[in-house]
Amino acid sequence: MKKLNRQQRGLGKYDAPLKLQFEKGYLDFKLGRVRNPFPIDTMTNREWERGFNKAYYECLKKRKRYEQATGRSKTMGGEQIQHV
Repeated sequence: MKKLNRQQRGLGKYDAPLKLQFEKGYLDFKLGRVRNPFPIDTMTNREWERGFNKAYYECLKKRKRYEQATGRSKTMGGEQIQHV
């Protein structure tokens, strides 16, 4: 069986290794960098976004647990939050 090259598999120069792009997206969220450095409509772009989103949702989950444990989700500064 012949091994296919990158072009035959439909991959570009930005398509691998994807673990690096995922980790960069994860780290960029932690550092506050919100701009995706990779070209649009590439696998690297999607992997960066996947890492960024994973870090975001982990942070959100941690924040919700903290608010539930401390009772801070219903009050802010001792006052009730009013939704308009």
